[in-house]
Amino acid sequence: MKRLYACLACALFSASMLLSQTAGSASKPAGLGKQSPSSNEEMNIRAYIELIRTDVRNSKSEIVSEVMSLDATQAAKFWPIYKEFEADYKVLGDRIESLVLKYAEGFDKITDQLADQVATEVLNIEDQRQQLKKKYYERLKQSVGAITAARFLQVENQLERILDLQISAQLPVIGDR
Repeated sequence: MKRLYACLACALFSASMLLSQTAGSASKPAGLGKQSPSSNEEMNIRAYIELIRTDVRNSKSEIVSEVMSLDATQAAKFWPIYKEFEADYKVLGDRIESLVLKYAEGFDKITDQLADQVATEVLNIEDQRQQLKKKYYERLKQSVGAITAARFLQVENQLERILDLQISAQLPVIGDR
């Protein structure tokens, strides 16, 4: 368990270092609201999002493996289901990335319509993330038991919050220009 907390602390420290290195002006992060999709600032945003996602994906399996503490029988049942979960979850991650870019591109000219589209999509993604976790919790509960399935849920929720925090820390509040 100490190793998990160390991994999470490292992830948070890395996130804060990345945020301090990539943060833009005080009013909004660099690149938000730029029209040209090929601008250096927008490419930086895209690279930053991909870096966060890659960093989490690279450490996620190690963290999950450490916390889950599965024996050979449990692991044989758990990992195939978990890989399916990850594939489904990645689709939602792609939607989040697309939404962040849409928000960034429209930030300087935000309208009620765009704000509503972004907010509605955020709520839809959140609902779908919860449904996906419920679906895989049930599958894992049937396969490896409720305790192990609940542990999976705890780890997923913690890692999800870290990733969400890293991304949201880069986004200005609507109307904060």
